[in-house]
Amino acid sequence: MDRNPTFDRLGPDWPNREASRFVRAGGLHWHVQEMGQGPTIVLVHGTGAATHSWRDLAPLLARDFRVVAMDLPGHGFTDKPKALRRLSLPAMARGLGQLLDVLDVAPAIVAGHSAGAAILVRMCLDGLIAPGSLVSLNGAFLPFTGFAGKVFRPAAQLMAINPLVPRLFARRARDPAVLDRLVGNTGSTLDPTGVALYGRLASDHRHVQGALGMMAAWDLAPIARDLPKLACRLLLVVGAFDRTIPPSNARRVQALVPGARIVTLERLGHLAHEEDPTAVAALIRKEAVVTPSLQPDQQSS
Repeated sequence: MDRNPTFDRLGPDWPNREASRFVRAGGLHWHVQEMGQGPTIVLVHGTGAATHSWRDLAPLLARDFRVVAMDLPGHGFTDKPKALRRLSLPAMARGLGQLLDVLDVAPAIVAGHSAGAAILVRMCLDGLIAPGSLVSLNGAFLPFTGFAGKVFRPAAQLMAINPLVPRLFARRARDPAVLDRLVGNTGSTLDPTGVALYGRLASDHRHVQGALGMMAAWDLAPIARDLPKLACRLLLVVGAFDRTIPPSNARRVQALVPGARIVTLERLGHLAHEEDPTAVAALIRKEAVVTPSLQPDQQSS
């Protein structure tokens, strides 16, 4: 595995570290984790997260699948592009497509959390991948509305271009009370290990800068416009207690995508796949069984 100073500093006990390696694609060094055998499933995390988000889910899925997960650009241990525009939704989709080409990965099924689900939809729409099914875990597909829609992106842009803001945020995130509020505001309850891993990332100003840059560069209006063109199966997994993406958004997305289905996980929040990975793994396995591109003889026992 290529040496990575940040990984050596923050990741000596990183979840599933034995599955980690670094791959160069599209001008970036990507942190990638691979495990398991069988039909390939690609997992894409959301804004501000990294591969640790799949720490418990990925090993469960690896019993049946070849699991491929990565840190998005500017997140975790993957390089941050120099140009802010490369953190936009279309650019993220293209970059991830380049990575999958280098890895020689053609996923049979894909799963994305929050913004990661939007990246996967963009990749499907742009012909970069052609999975049989896409599993959205509290997917972020629709633009913010009202006051939040008017101030969110401009505020993120201002913070992203000010080099002091990520450092100040990272310093504040070292306060356990601040970190507890950040996680609690998602509507999820994580164990101490999960909270500590988010704290480790949030205390790294480079990671914070990448997350802010991603928020500043994003525009979800084209996704909302193009969703009716999505050709693969779409499963919308919704945490009933999600405070980040309104659970009601799933109904709006379902109305746009013919055949889209909704499964609601009670008492779980935005990080439902971390709170109850067993339940989410079962949903993904069930989805794989009914996905046309996964023939019965492809399924592992």
